Amino acid sequence: MSETYDADVIIAGAGMAGATLALALKQGGLTPILIDPIIFDAQLAPTFDGRSSAVAFASFRQWRTLGLAADIEPHAQRIEQILVTDGRSPGASAGNPSPFYLRFDSAEIADRSDGEPLGYLLENRRSRAALAKAIAKAGITVLAPARVASVDFEPNCARVTLEDGRVLTAPLVVGAEGRNSVVRAAAKINAIGWDYPQTGVVATVKLSRPHEGVAHEFFLPGGPFAILPLTDDRASLVWTETTAKAAALKTARPEIFHAHMQRRFGAFLGEANVEGPVFTYPLSLQLAERLCAPRVALLGDAAHGIHPIAGQGLNLGLKGAAALAEVLVDASRLGEDIGSELVLQRYARWRSFDNTMLAAATDVFVRLFSNDNPLLRLVRGAGMSVVNRIGPARRFFMHDAGGASGDLPRLLRGEAL
Repeated sequence: MSETYDADVIIAGAGMAGATLALALKQGGLTPILIDPIIFDAQLAPTFDGRSSAVAFASFRQWRTLGLAADIEPHAQRIEQILVTDGRSPGASAGNPSPFYLRFDSAEIADRSDGEPLGYLLENRRSRAALAKAIAKAGITVLAPARVASVDFEPNCARVTLEDGRVLTAPLVVGAEGRNSVVRAAAKINAIGWDYPQTGVVATVKLSRPHEGVAHEFFLPGGPFAILPLTDDRASLVWTETTAKAAALKTARPEIFHAHMQRRFGAFLGEANVEGPVFTYPLSLQLAERLCAPRVALLGDAAHGIHPIAGQGLNLGLKGAAALAEVLVDASRLGEDIGSELVLQRYARWRSFDNTMLAAATDVFVRLFSNDNPLLRLVRGAGMSVVNRIGPARRFFMHDAGGASGDLPRLLRGEAL
């Protein structure tokens, strides 16, 4: 790092993608600074974020390579099977299979994934805690609570002004602070997208029967209803409803919420009891028109925010962190200017197509499956049934969902930078 800069890379946003990028850059010999309006301790509180995330096995390899294994593996639930059912009530998972379902099994791709599961389910607060511990251990500077007020892009550096008046400089600033990114706006990078007339209702439940590492997703008329396995025979419930119904569920008395949940849940996993608060999250799609500009790169939700129907939102951010870190570390070792558009375009070329295709695919899935149109139900059901009968197609989808297809960054292959 030159003495004229405060850091090699200033990262606005210390969420999971931003923190992962900081650790990867530090491993590669660069000096990052993280800025976030919320201190890490507050991000770890059970009331801060009730969500759990499906972490692809390739993304999990990255976290292991960055030294998080001891702190995440005890809390990570292996996903051994995924059962996807189209219907008005539980089907394939309830012991009375509908002809319209998909079954993915990790054993089918064990020879290609080194015995990894289809993915891991991990509560966001556990991931954040592991990242916070690793950030502290690595000696990475974290400015929090602090908020970016403005960014000025000069020929040789980015000048970041915080709301408290502090000014920081670096060859590069990364916007990883979410959908309302100040960095993205300062770089005059537009975002396109739209809101869905849906809200995600999220809760953690304790099951009276073992889930055996099976994730269930039901495509119901109001939207997808997912039961995602957690450790200790708990599950993360992701219940997509119309905005009005979700608001009513959020404010319903516990016994009313339980009655609605249990009716939607079905009986195949026995009684389910809510543990902790119920959270609601409005759902939308947002995609930045570009991933970079001179002296700036976008990462995570600042670059792409997608519907959770495929459970790939976090993995897109973690893939982006791995790719951006590799591009910057390799450029630094060659003596290149890491904030130049020439360098940053390598990152954009690597990740733009994947981001756009996944965003488009999730949008199509939402529109295709969140309805009760008889003709569409027949078409999508027949399509699921066909894929379920074609082994190579199933294995391709599993390998792709595991994040192990395409041109993988070294960290996603489990290799240090």
